[in-house]
Amino acid sequence: MTVARTRRPGTGGSRPRPRLRRPGPTAGRWAGPAGLLIALLAPFVDARPYALSVMTSAAVFVMLAAGLNIVVGYCGLLDLGYVAFFAVGAYTSGVLSTRFGLPLPLTVPAVVVATVIAGIVVGAPTLRLRSDYLAIVTLGFGEIIRITANNLDVTGGPSGIYGIPHLVEDPVLFYYLTVAVVSLAVLGAARLGRSRLGRAWRFVREDENAAEAMGVHTYRVKLAAYVAGAVWGGLAGVLFAAQLSAVSPASFTFLSSALVLMAVVLGGMGSVPGVVVGAVVISLLPEVLRDLAGHRFLLFGLLLIAVMLLRPQGLWPVRSREVP
Repeated sequence: MTVARTRRPGTGGSRPRPRLRRPGPTAGRWAGPAGLLIALLAPFVDARPYALSVMTSAAVFVMLAAGLNIVVGYCGLLDLGYVAFFAVGAYTSGVLSTRFGLPLPLTVPAVVVATVIAGIVVGAPTLRLRSDYLAIVTLGFGEIIRITANNLDVTGGPSGIYGIPHLVEDPVLFYYLTVAVVSLAVLGAARLGRSRLGRAWRFVREDENAAEAMGVHTYRVKLAAYVAGAVWGGLAGVLFAAQLSAVSPASFTFLSSALVLMAVVLGGMGSVPGVVVGAVVISLLPEVLRDLAGHRFLLFGLLLIAVMLLRPQGLWPVRSREVP
């Protein structure tokens, strides 16, 4: 390690003083392209409809985890109701496409507006709270959205909305379209993390009081993270609605929020490649263990506990690097 030397007062000697670089991206240079290549080659390995459905669901889950990573990993806001934005996006696109006959791509602007409004409505009064209090409020918001969708006629009540048009009819083409959208979303989340706003998020996560003392408007910074995460979740909801052609309240329970949060923690909070790996593991592992029938979820939980004990920092954590 190359060090800078400083002279001691009154002496000609010097002592080493290490210099640290700001936290950099943990992924290797080729991690992103390699992961994208694997996703593109996956249909050549298994192109059965069931396999394509599982892979598409995993890609949508990756986008959800990338969005929650902005809120939890970058900014340190514990959100237990993130699936609410997923539901807002899915229901907005579903209502507009079935009741007003809009193609799904034309519903995207409305979804972005709806999720931004939802993020502001929830985040504006609650982001002054911290830690457990914020978690309780976000958990309540997730349940409010689900219960509201379960009781409104416009959302189809408990039966949900059916007959949502597909983006494309061919499952293979839809899978590749989903991979393309998710790749752009993950890249966008990574660029946000390296931006000036991303650095402000990290300052707030590490020490909110110190960040505010240094001139960071912590409330606005946290609200920006919450709204950005909401938009990512809403766009994932559009892909989810297009894949299943139906949405119902049963798809947006607290367990869904917990699994997305688990993917972020398992992969490594704040690490984009780690979150992608964690999301893939969380979404595909139950399918890999499907042959174990009723015992698969028990083994799934035991494996997750083992990983958490052996790698408490995550599968692909963020690291700081020293510079000359």
